[in-house]
Amino acid sequence: MGIKQISVFLENTTGRLSEATGTLAQAGINLRAISIADTADFGILRLIVDKTDEAVNALNSAGFTTRQTSVVAVEIEDVPGSLARLMELFQKSQINIEYLYASLEGQMGKAVVIFKLEDHEKGFRILKENGLTLAEKF
Repeated sequence: MGIKQISVFLENTTGRLSEATGTLAQAGINLRAISIADTADFGILRLIVDKTDEAVNALNSAGFTTRQTSVVAVEIEDVPGSLARLMELFQKSQINIEYLYASLEGQMGKAVVIFKLEDHEKGFRILKENGLTLAEKF
């Protein structure tokens, strides 16, 4: 259930993000969603790509440390309040969100929000029960 996200651990140095994205470009990998979080010493690049296994192989071959994680991608209306309503559903269902980010990919008038949930299975079930559209790939 859900989709696979790749986390890439990067030293917080000039050019390291360029090296990672360049590696993916050379391998013919298309980015679908991207997020980066950083500290003083390192960053975590989170990616949804069109060819997960090939991306992991390319990154690992280039010396990057990667990890794959299951995440939930939810399609919502691109109007004020859509995300707030979804957050309210998670709150009422007592589903803890570890982090989220959004993708520019999607249908016109829609947004795709990617969630890492503490209880992935429960979150997936609640979303389905409430009629939300889940993206298996995009």
